[in-house]
Amino acid sequence: MTKIDIISGFLGAGKTTFIKKMIDEVFTGEKIVLIENEFGEVGIDGGFLKDAGIEITEMNSGCICCSLVGDFGRNLHEVIGKFHPDRILIEPSGVGKLSDVMKSVIDVEKEEDVKLNGLVTVVNALKASKQMKAFGEFFNNQIAYATTIVLSRTQKATPEQLELCVKQMQALNPKAAVITTPWDSIKGEQILNVMEGQDSLEMKLLAEQHAKKEAKAHAHHHHGDEDHHAHDHGHEGHAHDDHDCHCHDHDHGHDGQDHAHEDHDGHDHGHNHAHDCHGHDHDHGHDGHHHADDIFTSWGRETPHKFSAGQIEDVLKTLCETDDYGTVLRAKGMVENVNGSWIYFDMVPGEYEVREGAPDYTGRLCVIGADLDEHRLEELFGIA
Repeated sequence: MTKIDIISGFLGAGKTTFIKKMIDEVFTGEKIVLIENEFGEVGIDGGFLKDAGIEITEMNSGCICCSLVGDFGRNLHEVIGKFHPDRILIEPSGVGKLSDVMKSVIDVEKEEDVKLNGLVTVVNALKASKQMKAFGEFFNNQIAYATTIVLSRTQKATPEQLELCVKQMQALNPKAAVITTPWDSIKGEQILNVMEGQDSLEMKLLAEQHAKKEAKAHAHHHHGDEDHHAHDHGHEGHAHDDHDCHCHDHDHGHDGQDHAHEDHDGHDHGHNHAHDCHGHDHDHGHDGHHHADDIFTSWGRETPHKFSAGQIEDVLKTLCETDDYGTVLRAKGMVENVNGSWIYFDMVPGEYEVREGAPDYTGRLCVIGADLDEHRLEELFGIA
């Protein structure tokens, strides 16, 4: 099992310094591969980290926002096959959308024995307010989908600045752990404990749904306008559309897939059961008549409750066939089976899959959609 940590952060936030601290203090006994997404002929940060004996794969060719889907997947497969690392660190470019990078890793999880692990965003506590206003969605996305936010330069911030920064982070993402202690005063081991304790199924599914929604908007924006495909990246009308990708460090993302995401440790493909409720092939990227993903919400529960595979299939079949519980765009979970094994399930409109998987730290359920009736969902799953 290879852990994959994404270390995101805006330009100049201190990502490379943070990665070096973690390598020096806690990853010393692990086989590490660092993957950097950079533009330009030379990866500036690459040399800085090579002293640590880390194998670095730098993706420097072409415009990442147009070509990374294929390259990123191939790169990860190649790295895993060649080095068999214990941990892969992915350092996205400074204006990358964390939800997009997560989605690319989710894709690889289906084919390799890897786990999307830490979702970290490094934020300069002195500049967060200005960057939030100036860069909008690109800055906010990195905060919204992190499970751990590490503030840098906190030793130079006034108490008022620091408190305001934390409030801004919590307003964008109330569920993330925010590390405010200056880096010289906290051990890498303490940071790792926070990173690895913040495994949010809900956050990952919401990020996946967000990236899928943006893929649709992106495809619609470019329809019939192929000449601008490489340079006009219209993500929800934000202010970076007029930049040339080759001149700026803008990683706008690898949109367009809808994949299952987590913990494929228990690769028991012989027990996979895919069900099409309506007897049709479904395009997971386009939810038919469901347009509610513009305003999707989530319902998530952790529970030690044990289920039978039949119970889970009945629930998924119900969610496929009716809107009585709200407009369900995605359901996913991992729960203990009454027979002692673990049940992993995954559902998109009209189709679901149930399989065996590895034990998780507790049972977890998550449903993404619109107008969700939380109480009825609890009753449906039998945990009310």
